[in-house]
Amino acid sequence: MDVALLTNPAARSGAHTGVAMRAAERLREGGHRVTVVSGGSAAESSSLLRTALDVGADAVVVAGGDGTVSLALQILAGGDVPLGIVPTGTGNDFATALGLRDLDADAAADAVIGGRTRTIDLARVTRADGSTLLYGTVLASGFDSKVNDRANRMRRPRGHRRYDIALLIEFLTLRGIPFDVELDLADGTTERLAGDLVMATVGNGRTYGGGIPICPDADLEDGLLDVTLVRPAGRLRLLRLLPRVYRGTHTTTVPEVSTYRIRAARLVSPGTTAYADGEPLGPLPVSVEVVPRAVRVFTVR
Repeated sequence: MDVALLTNPAARSGAHTGVAMRAAERLREGGHRVTVVSGGSAAESSSLLRTALDVGADAVVVAGGDGTVSLALQILAGGDVPLGIVPTGTGNDFATALGLRDLDADAAADAVIGGRTRTIDLARVTRADGSTLLYGTVLASGFDSKVNDRANRMRRPRGHRRYDIALLIEFLTLRGIPFDVELDLADGTTERLAGDLVMATVGNGRTYGGGIPICPDADLEDGLLDVTLVRPAGRLRLLRLLPRVYRGTHTTTVPEVSTYRIRAARLVSPGTTAYADGEPLGPLPVSVEVVPRAVRVFTVR
């Protein structure tokens, strides 16, 4: 195959470069032709990737985190060109969902060489101005988006520990946020909720923030999205809930947590930022809908 390998120079402050080049070398050893493209901005990277497809790339491989993967999803969704991932970013939740290990260039390349693919769902967000964006993992709003805001301002530490520290700092000023939520449920009914929430998340995948299973039952191939809503409680009770969130057991018998399986949702909360795939989308309101069987991906499971 002709493979376009997109790298992100900003991923882990450029520390990914050797991993990406190792993946390219192994792909070539496997008989594939590899062209490495690297833009200085998201717009330039997207343009280079489109050009690579125009000249006949048979597959795209992205070396980066969820944000870099998101660039490729916007371009590949709805087509037949498969996507491979070399996980080198701060958050690699999309890659983890496909069974790929952080910074494991050989395994990432071998997934492409092996040729095993899945066709998975994505989610489409529509902003208030009508613009749209696809995402593969989780949309976060509320407390978790404030954690993302803080984590993105932090220079250290690297990796998922940055999210852990940002979470604990934001927890000190935690409070409920007014939300209006409308859900189109899997059974065809509609549910509307209004009141204070700590967070509202809409997951295509299970995890965000480098492995936190906020939507532990989400399935990339079920044609649905999973919603997790958390209502306010005392800080001590929410602190006791945190270990359950990290284990993915918070959705069972916890009265402050509600979960739903949906086809679409609308989230309204003035002054609240939404994040998807770890990147800021802008302020609520937003609408979200599932896009079934949207993109082919190389996978080890």
